[in-house]
Amino acid sequence: QVQLVESGGGLVQPGGSLRLSCAASGFTFSRYAMSWYRQAPGKERELVAIITSPGGNTNYADSVKGRFTISRDNAKDTVYLQMNSLKPEDTAVYYCNAVFHYLGVKANDYWGQGTQVTVSS
Repeated sequence: QVQLVESGGGLVQPGGSLRLSCAASGFTFSRYAMSWYRQAPGKERELVAIITSPGGNTNYADSVKGRFTISRDNAKDTVYLQMNSLKPEDTAVYYCNAVFHYLGVKANDYWGQGTQVTVSS
């Protein structure tokens, strides 16, 4: 059974830091590109960061570039999002996503349940 379980969210003051974790199971983790998305109330879900399979390349949304870092540990089947210099605008539910493409076509697409991040003084 495929599972993606996020953890590490919480309440933090502006300028603070959090590290999110996403533990994966039920599929061959190292073959999947892993991403973090976020969704604020009343807003569309947006891509935050991507790390490719097996993990050599990363990309970030402009709004988080220089502040957030995505990484993965294939031995632990876990992807991380280190968030520094947090702003109130970062407040959202953060979701872990796993995608596998076969010959350029999306074949598998899995999502976690999300973890709440609230940045407020």
